[in-house]
Amino acid sequence: MLGPPGAGKGTQARMLSERLGIPHISTGDMLREALRNQSELGNKARSFVESGLLVPDELVDAMVAKRLGQADCERGFILDGYPRTIPQAQYLQSLISGDGTEVLAIGINVEDQVLIQRLSSRWTCPKCGKIYNSMLDPDKAFGSCDECHARLVQRKDDTVEVIAERLQIYHRTTRPLIQHFQSQSIYSEVDGNRPVGEIFDSLVGLIQNRTGVRIDD
Repeated sequence: MLGPPGAGKGTQARMLSERLGIPHISTGDMLREALRNQSELGNKARSFVESGLLVPDELVDAMVAKRLGQADCERGFILDGYPRTIPQAQYLQSLISGDGTEVLAIGINVEDQVLIQRLSSRWTCPKCGKIYNSMLDPDKAFGSCDECHARLVQRKDDTVEVIAERLQIYHRTTRPLIQHFQSQSIYSEVDGNRPVGEIFDSLVGLIQNRTGVRIDD
């Protein structure tokens, strides 16, 4: 799943994971868990994440390789947030080249101004990680989590300034990745400016058309 920060990759990947019965692997979630746990990876990645910069390839590659080696990935998997660069894509393809795994790259396209508005309205529970949107529920700005009642916070990478920097990085480094996948005829794109359900229906139809596999409700 490709697309800029805030495009809805995570939401759609989780929905597809449930429908397809294969794991949703989010490098962003794994990195945030590493940061919360203050693991060796988390400590190495912290300065990059808090500055809105991409974590170096070698750190992310190692994390992904370890996850893809787990048994639940044998039937397939959905990658959310990886690869983000051509070297990462080449590393991924080297990992799976020997087992017959095929890649389908799908992009969700959303305008930058919409993304900035979406992301700067996000509030996160520091305890359970649940995300809220103050555009949809204004009471959640500086509010508390419905699940564990912890005080919500706005992550440093969800401020307007950091979001703008993240989008610049995306356009500079990840758009060439789309061209890389297009050159292999494995890239398709959907409009992300629509309701979640409409985007999901488009994704299901696209996957069925590209793979020939029927996806039942």
